[in-house]
Amino acid sequence: MTESVIRFIAGGAVVSVFALIGDILRPKSFAGLFGAAPSVALVSLALATSIHGSDSVSIHAGSMLSGAAALLAFSFVTCHLLKRTRLSAALATLLALPVWLAVAFGLYAAVNP
Repeated sequence: MTESVIRFIAGGAVVSVFALIGDILRPKSFAGLFGAAPSVALVSLALATSIHGSDSVSIHAGSMLSGAAALLAFSFVTCHLLKRTRLSAALATLLALPVWLAVAFGLYAAVNP
């Protein structure tokens, strides 16, 4: 419970700082790069280091990298489907979801034997 409260408070503070940086930067398209995901990831890794040690952090970081690669593949397939076909965004997203699952679970299995 205490770890969750610390993660909530620290994550909120770091998200606020990243949102402020994103608001200050030009062009505004950079604001999305400084959204919640990177800041929450940093807080999670810092907490994992302080509570569980570096072994836990390597597992968390590997999982985050696997998720990022899966999101990249998912985004590529979704954009390709939207540009090349006349599918709706919802249908293109549903069709690309198995790609995300395959890449995410495939990389997870490769990294964590």
